[in-house]
Amino acid sequence: MPEFLHLLPPEQALQTWLAAVTHRVPAESVPSADAHGRVLAADVRAPHPMPPFDRAAVDGYAVRAADTYGASEGLPAYLAVVGEVPMGAAAAFTMGRGQAALIHTGGMLPPGADAVVMVEYTQQARADEVEVLKPVAVGENVLLEGEDVAAGAVVFPAGRRLRAAEIGGLMALGVLEVAVARRPVVGILATGDEVVPPQAEPAPGQVRDVNTYTLGAEVRRAGGVPRAYGIIPDRAEALADAAAQALTECDLVVVTAGSSASTRDMTADVLDGLGAPGVLVHGVNTKPGRPTILAVADGKPVVGLPGNPVSALVNVGLFVLPVMARLEGETPRPRPLLPARVTVNLPSASGREDWWPVRLRPTAAGWEAEPIFYKSNLIFALARADGLLKVPADATGIAAGEWAEVRLF
Repeated sequence: MPEFLHLLPPEQALQTWLAAVTHRVPAESVPSADAHGRVLAADVRAPHPMPPFDRAAVDGYAVRAADTYGASEGLPAYLAVVGEVPMGAAAAFTMGRGQAALIHTGGMLPPGADAVVMVEYTQQARADEVEVLKPVAVGENVLLEGEDVAAGAVVFPAGRRLRAAEIGGLMALGVLEVAVARRPVVGILATGDEVVPPQAEPAPGQVRDVNTYTLGAEVRRAGGVPRAYGIIPDRAEALADAAAQALTECDLVVVTAGSSASTRDMTADVLDGLGAPGVLVHGVNTKPGRPTILAVADGKPVVGLPGNPVSALVNVGLFVLPVMARLEGETPRPRPLLPARVTVNLPSASGREDWWPVRLRPTAAGWEAEPIFYKSNLIFALARADGLLKVPADATGIAAGEWAEVRLF
């Protein structure tokens, strides 16, 4: 296999990869109250309308709109107050012509009423009478039955990732359980004869395993379940066995190290042999992360990330998190990016997408991004950063003072 088949732009590489991923995680039923961050596996339909009854949107008086027409501060409409609508219950009376009833926000509109006058536009004339100083139209200051959601309507479609607002909506409808995609299980394999566990004391020439834990933390933050397969020695047979086992037990397999172009590079060959169609991308036009490998084995995604901890962590955001969303069936959604003004010149090669760790600081004119210049393999370059600043592929750099997009950690 060639060292680099072709350096693809990152978005093209991602779409090429995603198009070949056919595996999806199965659905499971969970309590709605525990479903925050989960992806719906089926549409949620409203079992009843929302609101379930006509209700007041303000504090004031329930009225017949026709009784207020022409009312003004100079010539108010005088209405007889027939009672107060109790909260949490239906009124025990029916509104007639020339009548009004005190009502509070959320109260059920009494029969016969079709509008609410805000209390600010009324005056108490006598104990049983109110002056209306402004006319209202039919339906004014009223939330009508089904105005928010009609009975049977799809309120949340399959593929929606549930946020706090959706959880609240489910509770308002009394939907106590939902079908969601099971959390994707991500197998993580670290490779390298020089890599030792964090609890070990490294001998000369050895380094502690960082990637298993940083990648696992990112997977967990994205709603997945990381499963570590330990440190695999630099032998093709050992990597092939471990990767094959992970592929049978996981929804996605991530291998770190061994993806650089060198005579010891065996990762691409191993990943290519796991199943069809094999390696689709070997080389992405980004910095860092150029030697990233994207493969699919019998419908399941497999990715080979550089062993450089900075490169590995940057490319988790570019490739691993999007494919996790695809496994869950999530409908694509925009990712939050923060605009910030760059404090120094950042050079870049045309056609290559660069990602720089930056510190952010607020100013009167908006956020400033101070790049952190680092050498390869320095994980604390990211630990000191607030996010990653993107230099687009069609730019030859970003000049100091220009605005750029920052992806927050």
